[in-house]
Amino acid sequence: MPQVVRSRVRALHGPPPVAAAPRRFRSLADREAVAVLHRAARVLMEALPELTDRLVDALREQEPAYRSAIEADAAEIWQEVHHSLRHNVGSLIQPREFRDAAHRTSRRIGEIRAEQGLPLDAVLHAFRMGGAMVWQDLVDETARRHPDDTRLLVHVAADVWNFVDEHCGVVADAYRQTERRLAWRRENRQRLMTAALLDGTAQIAELPDAAAMLGLPEHGRYAVLAVATARRAPHGTAHPPMELPAGTDALWHPGPDADFAILPLAPGVELPVPLTDAAGTVADDRAATQTGAPAGPVGGDVELAALAAGLSAPPGAGVGISSVVHGLAAVGDARRLAETALRACPAGGGVVLLDEHLPAALVVSSPGLGTALAARVLGPLDRLDPADRDVLIETLTAWLDSDGSAQRAAARLYCHRNTVLNRLRRFEQLTGRCLTRPSDAVEVSLALAARRLLGG
Repeated sequence: MPQVVRSRVRALHGPPPVAAAPRRFRSLADREAVAVLHRAARVLMEALPELTDRLVDALREQEPAYRSAIEADAAEIWQEVHHSLRHNVGSLIQPREFRDAAHRTSRRIGEIRAEQGLPLDAVLHAFRMGGAMVWQDLVDETARRHPDDTRLLVHVAADVWNFVDEHCGVVADAYRQTERRLAWRRENRQRLMTAALLDGTAQIAELPDAAAMLGLPEHGRYAVLAVATARRAPHGTAHPPMELPAGTDALWHPGPDADFAILPLAPGVELPVPLTDAAGTVADDRAATQTGAPAGPVGGDVELAALAAGLSAPPGAGVGISSVVHGLAAVGDARRLAETALRACPAGGGVVLLDEHLPAALVVSSPGLGTALAARVLGPLDRLDPADRDVLIETLTAWLDSDGSAQRAAARLYCHRNTVLNRLRRFEQLTGRCLTRPSDAVEVSLALAARRLLGG
């Protein structure tokens, strides 16, 4: 607790200071002052319980942080104050014997108060209050019994407050070391818990604690974002690999091959798949066309779609965004979906929202089957000259991306519509596929995706 005065005898018997000081001979007044200090300190030692009571009462009245601690456990605070005063008032009489114990007591107090979250300013204020109370009692005791000796205490006044400052430094150092240790332990627990959520190894019983520790709702809506860059920061870095749109909350965690962000989403509902009318027309899109409004997404999550549209991936980086999952227990599933979306990213990088690239996700989810499909459907093209083969594949891709419109595909390729149609007929002849047959069109589309994403 509050630390008190250091007798000049400490300078004679204690360990040498860090920096050697010029030797100083004591005057008669110095020796007399030390004797007066010892005499008054012995009286304080005899009245230590009463001094402890007064200091605890003063802390309750003047220091709000200690008031809460005293109300919570008055006996523990009283014992702490008494123990500290006993060692420190004892240091006035026998500095050599009490110095180490006084330092250990001050250090322990700093550690305990840091663990309890008591503000450091409040702890230091308590120490200075104790120092002031002890000094005032020394002066009052001397003035009451030996008034002529009061003037001699001036010779030890500087040592009194140097001693108080010394122990304030001990307390502050112990407090900050403990604070750093607790912060590291807390951050490490958060990292481990985040890793367990992403790995899907967190126990159900741990989820309430995980939610409280990470500040996440246990039963909220979540998505996971996976980022892979050509040059990744060292594993374990605290810096996120990319900026997210303003207002987007994210809990980042580095993985061995990619960085992941757990994204808590606002409560809401996913967009329903729009209904069709009797004629097979998509009702929502038709209504949007009639009113002049954009059609918008046909399924998925509005918030995720907006996030994907607002992301700007670093050059060459691939970004995969999972579908929405519900509850912390499903974050591991979302991570796996995000990795699937990441594998569906183009070779040059980009952002892939899984809900909008499900066919490509199917291909990369089973690379063996995807490679086999590409070989079966597109294998006959490999017998052509590479330049000729690439022209056919480029034309077929442009035609599919243009929703089967030869006119729009021709505009993309800077050629005539008939050229596109001729190349498509040639593709059908070489592969035996009919592009107007839905099942063949699906196979061709998936085969192109497999070749693009898996190589070969």
